[in-house]
Amino acid sequence: MGALCGLIAAGAALGAAEVLGALIRPQATPLIAVGQAVIDLTPQGLREFAISAVGEADRPLLVAGTAVLLALFAAGIGAEALRRPWIGDAGMAVLAAIATAAALTRPEQDPLYALPSLAGGAVAVVLLRLLVRTAPPRGRADAAAPADEDGGREPGAAGGTGGGEAAPAHGTAADTAAAPGTPPPPQGSGFDRRRFVLLAGSAAVASAGAGAGGRWWATAQAGVERRREAVRLPRPDSPAPPLPDGADLDVAGLSPFFTPNGDFYRVDTALSVPRIDATRWRLRIHGRGAREREYTYADLLRRSDLIERDVTLACVSNPVGGSYIGNARWIGVPMAALLREAGVRPPGEGGPADQLVSRSSDGMTIGTPVAALMDGRDAMLALGMNGQPLPTDHGFPARVVVPGLYGYVSACKWVVEMELTTFDDFDAYWIPRGWAQRAPIKTQSRIDTPRPGSTVGAGTVPIAGVAWAQHVGVEAVEVRIDDGPWQPARLAEEDTADTWRQWVLDWAARPGEHRISVRATDRSGATQTAEEARPAPDGATGYHTVEVTVT
Repeated sequence: MGALCGLIAAGAALGAAEVLGALIRPQATPLIAVGQAVIDLTPQGLREFAISAVGEADRPLLVAGTAVLLALFAAGIGAEALRRPWIGDAGMAVLAAIATAAALTRPEQDPLYALPSLAGGAVAVVLLRLLVRTAPPRGRADAAAPADEDGGREPGAAGGTGGGEAAPAHGTAADTAAAPGTPPPPQGSGFDRRRFVLLAGSAAVASAGAGAGGRWWATAQAGVERRREAVRLPRPDSPAPPLPDGADLDVAGLSPFFTPNGDFYRVDTALSVPRIDATRWRLRIHGRGAREREYTYADLLRRSDLIERDVTLACVSNPVGGSYIGNARWIGVPMAALLREAGVRPPGEGGPADQLVSRSSDGMTIGTPVAALMDGRDAMLALGMNGQPLPTDHGFPARVVVPGLYGYVSACKWVVEMELTTFDDFDAYWIPRGWAQRAPIKTQSRIDTPRPGSTVGAGTVPIAGVAWAQHVGVEAVEVRIDDGPWQPARLAEEDTADTWRQWVLDWAARPGEHRISVRATDRSGATQTAEEARPAPDGATGYHTVEVTVT
């Protein structure tokens, strides 16, 4: 019973916190704040394992795990509070203090971030006190008699006709034959089940309603999503050229050339996706060697230098053969133009800054070499993705896209600030966690079909996949069956050097167990290495290999 009281009190705390968090910021709610702190404190090896094991389910699983731990603690606190109510007060206060500390240590925090956890803690303490007073005292639950239909006590029950003696007119042998030496239960120790159920049930329903309402408001507040959908992207001044014939091979099981927005990978630390009202959004550019500038979303949409480009993005956490890579057609403002307008010069022209630190609305910092932003590649502040305004999950209203660099040093989403600085003076979020400062994407290839562990029929079997060497270009792809020679695959037509390239090999498959490997060579003449390396600190290496059965 005490554990139930603790769980209900904790649920009420979370419900109250969700309501306040929706009014302040969802990142300030206890589950999100503590979950984000866990992400920040998780060792690199464990983080890599989680990503490789559960992929994009890591975030909901983390929130669920945090909720389970909270439930266990709350249940224990409630059980002890039946005997010693001060333990309930202290326990709930400790949980609130942990959540408050987590919220106030977020990079984007302000003092208001403490309110959801503090309010939730107060609700938990008060409600737990009320529930404990209503519940049967610990060790006396067996003395409580059920209430009759009118809410009264049965004759002879504790708190009934007095002294615990049975009323002769209604008592039974069991009522009257108390064990010798058994003291009668004290006056007023009875358990009013109806009152307890009413209080606990009302609290549970109110908590669930408040939590669901707060979460709904946080995800759809003020019509942000409707305003995003109403955005009409202008025609870019420099549109992407038409996709060459033959760039998208018609092979079953092969990834499409353009990755649909809904299938595009997402790897970030945001447990609560920022939902930004574009009409209030501002981008600030400042720092070393820069004249401070500020842009609105409307300013960017009205520009006459919008470009449209096809660019493949890849995450440094992508294992060999992994799915954390995608290709899209982006619309945005050239980063070089924005920086030039602020008076920024690249280091090669004597500029004092060699790093641009982009800050997300959730506090994430990503450091990009200034030289890579101004060397002529199609680096952009992207506003659109595959003909639509950026999806919320992928950075609406604006994100950075830089061909040739892994996302953790280039692809800042929900960006609100850009500061010119140096690598010596500032370490962005991932650098103290063991990742390299500069991270060009490594030449890699992947087998999409046949799938690992699949069974195929003997005869001609297409082996197909994608290869990438962003900002350099793919020159060749080779496939090896078992320990045989490397065979050249047929390459699809190239769109640009900044996109992946499809390939296919028609294999004369014979019955048995077979191992298929692939490797790519880029335009510089470098062939990807067979040496296997984990993603940290600057990208995985090795040949993607699958095993199949031919029948």
